Amino acid sequence: MTWSTPADLRERLARLWDRGELLRDVASGTSRFPLRLACRLPSSQDMTDHFEQVRNWVATLAQAKLLRVEWQAVRHRVQGTQRMPESVWIDTLDDALGWLGRRGEVAAFLRILGATRQTLPELLPWLEKRPLQALDLAAEWPRLLAVVGWLKAHPCPGIYLRQVDIPGVHSKFIEAHRAVLSELLDLALPPACVDAEKTGAAQFVARYGFREKPLRLRCRVLDPAIQTLPGVACPDLTLDAESFRRLSLPGVSRVLITENEVNFLALPQLSATLAVFGSGYGWDALRQARWLEHCAIHYWGDIDTHGFAILDQLRGCFGHVTSLLMDRLTLHAHEPFWGFESKQTQADLHRLGPEEQALYDDLRFNRIREGLRLEQEHVGFGFLQEKLARLPG
Repeated sequence: MTWSTPADLRERLARLWDRGELLRDVASGTSRFPLRLACRLPSSQDMTDHFEQVRNWVATLAQAKLLRVEWQAVRHRVQGTQRMPESVWIDTLDDALGWLGRRGEVAAFLRILGATRQTLPELLPWLEKRPLQALDLAAEWPRLLAVVGWLKAHPCPGIYLRQVDIPGVHSKFIEAHRAVLSELLDLALPPACVDAEKTGAAQFVARYGFREKPLRLRCRVLDPAIQTLPGVACPDLTLDAESFRRLSLPGVSRVLITENEVNFLALPQLSATLAVFGSGYGWDALRQARWLEHCAIHYWGDIDTHGFAILDQLRGCFGHVTSLLMDRLTLHAHEPFWGFESKQTQADLHRLGPEEQALYDDLRFNRIREGLRLEQEHVGFGFLQEKLARLPG
């Protein structure tokens, strides 16, 4: 039979809990009780064909705890007047919670609600919007409130997360809860204290004015005649972006950027040249060093769609960058080493030269071969040396 059983009605009520609606009512101070539960009732034909089953169903419904049944007298042509349910109700929220076994969770949510209302009432809309998530965070909620309260008192602190001094809270806790803290802080802080252009968990530090870890650049001086460290020829250096910006290397007039670490380490000695280990997309650390505008810059990346996209992006920082070993001659000279680029970019690039653009189009439109790529580490070392020997200057 398809008539509603107490289990069906409980499941219908449970869906209100699972959608957060019952807790949302608690947060907003509203009530939907008494609540009428939609109930599938026996038809007149059911009473004719299945009278015993109908009578047992009525008895089961009448005995269900916490349900209030409104009855009606139904006259049946065969069975006579019968007492049948007209509607089924849950009278109070407490009855509903008791039936669902959720009284403990609501008590915990009320504690969250009370603490928030007392310390940071501007976060109450978040509790109303995400009550189930708040319940999942019940154990952490006091510390989350402490973090938000600290930042409200110290907006744009300009220190590292590690330096935040809140009893019971460490930087690992803040890092682990960046997503929810972002939503809470956006409600609690003035707009002037939030960098709206910085989004996502990865930019949490920058969004709320903490000090970021410095960007770093790795470089090698390829000319042994240029002394950067006493007694060390061609050192492998890692510098923060600010130090690289202030770097003074008299005699360096050429910069060679490569994306592969082994290639970076294996580059031969070359007069007046500084090698930089690239970082793929993103040139913020390099962009700050405006002294590079006075150097010839050569970029050596993979011959694939992303290699040309990175070249295009780098030219957005330094428009005079030239590509190195990213041409048809290099590609076809190494045909036995052709590989496959599984996720090509189809972006239109506007900073490529005519030959670069033609090769990029052939790659992204798969005119030579599907997903064609030549990784830079597959270029012969002798081929590289010959090319470097022909560089001007």
